Amino acid sequence: MGRWARVRATVQAYLGLTKTRIIEQLLVVTVPAMFLAQRGVPSLWLIVATLVGGAMAAAAAHALNCVADADIDQKMKRTARRPLAKGQVPPRNALIFGLVLSALSSVWLGLTTNWLAAALSLAAIAFYVLVYTLLLKRRTSQNIVWGGAAGCMPVVIGWAAVTGGIEWPALVMFGVIFFWTPPHFWALAMRYREDYAAAGVPMLPVVAPAQAVSVRIVVYSWVMVAWSLLLLPVTSWVYLAAALLGGAYFVFRAHRLHSAVKAGGEVSPMPLFHLSNIYLCVLFAAIAVDAALGLPLLF
Repeated sequence: MGRWARVRATVQAYLGLTKTRIIEQLLVVTVPAMFLAQRGVPSLWLIVATLVGGAMAAAAAHALNCVADADIDQKMKRTARRPLAKGQVPPRNALIFGLVLSALSSVWLGLTTNWLAAALSLAAIAFYVLVYTLLLKRRTSQNIVWGGAAGCMPVVIGWAAVTGGIEWPALVMFGVIFFWTPPHFWALAMRYREDYAAAGVPMLPVVAPAQAVSVRIVVYSWVMVAWSLLLLPVTSWVYLAAALLGGAYFVFRAHRLHSAVKAGGEVSPMPLFHLSNIYLCVLFAAIAVDAALGLPLLF
């Protein structure tokens, strides 16, 4: 390999540690939370500063996660191509990379937004790495339920960046993502059940019958949709339409998955997984549109 080819390969390997696709999803919910907190459109600089800091924080958490999970990533087909699993990045370098990014993200958010947002981002990193990755992931089938709380933090961080505090709408948005995470991730885990079993990770589809998993997916889907309606006092008909129509279709597809599991035979959980991403994007896009247009509130 030539010099530039090596440099490019190294950069790609470190980018691979950050799981950029997941970062995109986290940032998608941050901006609408900022719009709702502002009751309009925040300054472009504040949006950019928050997104840069949030991206660095998420990248740091994912890099540290890759260090802790390098052994199981090697055993799973879905993750075997990650940089540490392939030996493209030394574990020590990846650890330093993650720690440096953690520090930089906190300092950046503190200096460009406020120190509450910085503290929340650091807490999210610590929770994801220490609680989810090191404590829960390999020990309990409820790992993604409680560990998923780290993925809910971007909305609270975005709210804090705008207001300097935390108010109830931020906690409602936190709850929407919290209840969304199990159906989203369990659908994926159903598809890759053998992978998780080979790695010794007790994801719910590994340790419970498929029907028990699908029942919980249905229950969490209903709770998620019901919880999303708590935002109605600070939104308009645009959000109401997205929450009701999108939520109804999500619940329908969750029930459809459960019916397929009960019927036996081959089950395809990935359509629900992909739908969950679309649902979350549409729901939070409706929040942003509501706030940006200043439409009359429902209550």
